[in-house]
Amino acid sequence: MAPIALADTLPKTPADVKAKAATTGSESALKAALSAAQARFEAANPKSQKQHEVAVKSLPGGNTRSLLHTSPFPLSMKCGKGPYVFDEDGHKYLDFVGELTAGIYGHSHPVIREAIVSTFDHVGLNLGSTIVQEERHAALIRQRFNLESIRFTNSGTEATMHALAAARRFTSHRKVVVFNGGYHGAVFSFGSGVAPNNVDLDDWVLGKYNDITSARNAIEGTRGLAAVLVEGMQGAGGCIPATQEFMLAVQESAKKVGAVFILDEVMTSRLAPGGLQSILGLKPDMTTFGKYLGGGFAFGAFGGRADIMSVYDPRNKDALAHSGTFNNNTMTMHAGYAGLSKVLTPEVNVEFNAMGDVFLEKLKRITKGTKCCFTGRGAVLAVHFTHQGAQDIRCVEEVDEDWDLKDLFWFEMLEEGYWITRRGSIALILETPQEELDRFVDCVGAFLEKHRSIVATSA
Repeated sequence: MAPIALADTLPKTPADVKAKAATTGSESALKAALSAAQARFEAANPKSQKQHEVAVKSLPGGNTRSLLHTSPFPLSMKCGKGPYVFDEDGHKYLDFVGELTAGIYGHSHPVIREAIVSTFDHVGLNLGSTIVQEERHAALIRQRFNLESIRFTNSGTEATMHALAAARRFTSHRKVVVFNGGYHGAVFSFGSGVAPNNVDLDDWVLGKYNDITSARNAIEGTRGLAAVLVEGMQGAGGCIPATQEFMLAVQESAKKVGAVFILDEVMTSRLAPGGLQSILGLKPDMTTFGKYLGGGFAFGAFGGRADIMSVYDPRNKDALAHSGTFNNNTMTMHAGYAGLSKVLTPEVNVEFNAMGDVFLEKLKRITKGTKCCFTGRGAVLAVHFTHQGAQDIRCVEEVDEDWDLKDLFWFEMLEEGYWITRRGSIALILETPQEELDRFVDCVGAFLEKHRSIVATSA
């Protein structure tokens, strides 16, 4: 039997009793509200429920993208139009998922449609050769993001894998410094709330994000270091932006020890015409890309210094192999180029992310004094519900997420017509109407008012 602490034998003060009663009452109210919201969800979505029951017969859990699973069952979307999606039960939602930043052009942009149809009619699929459009798209991305050389892949995960392989060949070392909360693809996640499924487990050295001392110790204290891999804003970790001071310190330490500094811009390259690196004043040795740069098709890329990228030059007899059936797929090359050159121009990019910054500031203002807060940058953000009501989150260690509150928020925002990831990430689409953003701010305010007794902080 465990010993009884002296404090447990002392009489409780009226304030203690009152605080405990308030906490118990708040927890009970949250459980009741969440149960009611889930019941309404189940009643409103019978076709999605039936589809899930069918899907589990063919797919583990009825799913082939873990992030998209939700309990008691996921919604099944039927179609999308512009910035909206429609589920199998006929509900319309503003798409705040934005395909996890890849869907910046929405679901039916006319420029993207024209590129797809024209490619199908006049070019064809899977030509099995190099194509002119491959170089055109590469040249545009090189110019936009200040790269010396670039290669295409099928995803951000592959981009990470090949960038690391290049760094290891170039330096003749294997160790890689990453940061807690980081996510660099399907098999490169580090404490970001995603179950680990990593490769090369013995080669990772973990530092604390936004902690300059921790970063320097990890980078400068590791022997045999090939690369430092970091996001300028942790995406899967909850849209937590890095400070400029932290990122410059990481870059400086990597250079000091001769490690390749790899900046993961798979999500953040859309935050400015030259990517987040242009805002933070960084000059990475290599950068990884993905998402929207394929115009809605599977896409990834890695690029940077020509001397490092030359390890993949097939004209060299000892070059690393880099293949991939769909690396230069005609649809991806044409749709990606059309989107970046004709739709997301530098001027549009700046205006779009400025709109996101204003939206984020409004959300930050109305959530002060509550357990809710929004983090992010530009048109990419996330909602958090923490037990302590944290408002300025700098790393995942500071996020004590209240998942019941976050689930309640998700259910009730669905009822308001907003499609958001269950984990709370939001990626705006170019065609998103301003009135929908304003209405969302109002809906968040109404949610906080409705559930004041369970979202208010004790401070």
